[in-house]
Amino acid sequence: MKKYILSIDAGTTSSRALVIDHQGVIVSKAQFEFTQFYPQPGWVEHDAIEIWETQKKAIVQALKEGGISPGDIAGIGITNQRETTVVWNRTTGLPVANAIVWQDRRTSERCDKLKADGVTDVFKKKTGLLLDAYFSGTKLEWILNDQNLRQQAENGELAFGTIDTWLIWNLSGGKDHVTDPSNASRTLLYNIHTLSWDAELMSILSIPKSLLPEVKDSSGNLARTNLDVFGAEVSISGIAGDQQAALFGQLCVEPGMVKNTYGTGCFVVMNTGNVAIDSKNGLLTTIGWKIGKEVSYALEGSIFVAGALIQWLRDELKIIDSAMEVEELASSVPDNGGVTIIPAFTGLGTPYWDQYARGAILGLTRGSGRGHIARAALEAIALRTMDVVSVMNSDSGIPVKELRVDGGASKNNLLLQIQANLLNTRIVRPKEVETTALGAAFLAGLGCGFWKNLDELSSVWSADKKFQPDNSTNIEPIKLNWTKGIKATAGWALP
Repeated sequence: MKKYILSIDAGTTSSRALVIDHQGVIVSKAQFEFTQFYPQPGWVEHDAIEIWETQKKAIVQALKEGGISPGDIAGIGITNQRETTVVWNRTTGLPVANAIVWQDRRTSERCDKLKADGVTDVFKKKTGLLLDAYFSGTKLEWILNDQNLRQQAENGELAFGTIDTWLIWNLSGGKDHVTDPSNASRTLLYNIHTLSWDAELMSILSIPKSLLPEVKDSSGNLARTNLDVFGAEVSISGIAGDQQAALFGQLCVEPGMVKNTYGTGCFVVMNTGNVAIDSKNGLLTTIGWKIGKEVSYALEGSIFVAGALIQWLRDELKIIDSAMEVEELASSVPDNGGVTIIPAFTGLGTPYWDQYARGAILGLTRGSGRGHIARAALEAIALRTMDVVSVMNSDSGIPVKELRVDGGASKNNLLLQIQANLLNTRIVRPKEVETTALGAAFLAGLGCGFWKNLDELSSVWSADKKFQPDNSTNIEPIKLNWTKGIKATAGWALP
């Protein structure tokens, strides 16, 4: 009997592979970072070939460390950074340009033009999304501004995909060009109500349909690995964008359940069941997953900078040597000393959607030190989450009574206590915080019969620690200065 699920977690800064057993235990894992390219201010690119090479390396390493052969794998789940856009030649399999990353802002002015053209409501009604440079559609349109590439696209010679699609193409030896609804719903091209690529949206952005992948379920027999590439023919049986995968990995499978992933960015997602709730407050309406005939919708708040703020303290300000040090440094002071950080390095997402906001450190005095800045950074992450949960309560009519958390920064106890205090809500961290990878594994395991049903999976998830609100944070001045800071940095980089 095949004993394991392989989970591929294709992140923004690294390629990861995890081998997971029937009890949901991570048997082995491997991770390799890849290069971030910043060719112009606000532009972020990846080399898709490097992503594939590092992903292959991670898979090989994870299998080797676990003493596992490709034939021991029952199914493969893939979760990925979502809106990052890759276009490649169908014959050579080579990308025609660098991948444009979800954080990239180069199409901001194009989004402004589309808004001026009066098509905002068309996109929102059909896709649940706002017109923003964050999503794949305008990135793909930008790549096709090259007339040579546009001609190739019109001739059916090119393929488009988000990172899941790109990896599956390579794992299958170029045989399978597929995605799932959770990723398709982030492109500005997919109608989340009809569950199909939308001709009107493709026409507005001048995208030929021949470029687009087939949209399959999030769980099932979706594609197969190539024997020569993987070493065995194995079912790729789970696909979900990273935030939807984390929602599933937290087993937030009932309407009203909410999770927050503290990764490079922060993403708060609420399961809304079979109802696609139209947000009045800048939340995205998106597809969580589709299994068989059942579609689970979600409300999502997107925070572009979270863990990236801690990386910035480490790499640019150099006030810490590793991300793990930030909790100790922040705990070295009783409060933020009046310091507020607005982490709008690439604009602000939900609920502001201000692509021209920029980051700032405010309230500095001669007595401000490293500890105050570190504490203000943790508070900024928690405050951005507070912004999102507040409007989520309003849009859904369901008060958030519990927030399940995951991602690298969720290991930070001080951050989670600050979060509980700001939200006045219980925060629950699971024993296994690798919930994004776990969600992809759960979908894959259900898709290939490794786990029978959700009841069987419920025994796999368990809580590690719960954080209840206490009086350790004086939240009112923090909130007041935050509101002033948001106003101060709004529209900073307007042309």
